[in-house]
Amino acid sequence: MEGGTVFGLNEEQIADFFSTWGVGAFILFMLFIIGEIAYKSKAGKTGTFVLFFVLAFGMVGFIAKSVIQKIWGM
Repeated sequence: MEGGTVFGLNEEQIADFFSTWGVGAFILFMLFIIGEIAYKSKAGKTGTFVLFFVLAFGMVGFIAKSVIQKIWGM
């Protein structure tokens, strides 16, 4: 490896890419899992809403952080 790069990207660029797109893909996968749980448990409309709201609420912080960074130009 020449100059500490992988495919022409340094460590900071790789970490930035995966902390944004990798975690975003993981969030989509978790939403799929929550949907599967709601479907297999026959939760109904209210139960499905509660599952998505409670289990997906932690993802809001990550999304809000990304939006705030874009707005403030960080």
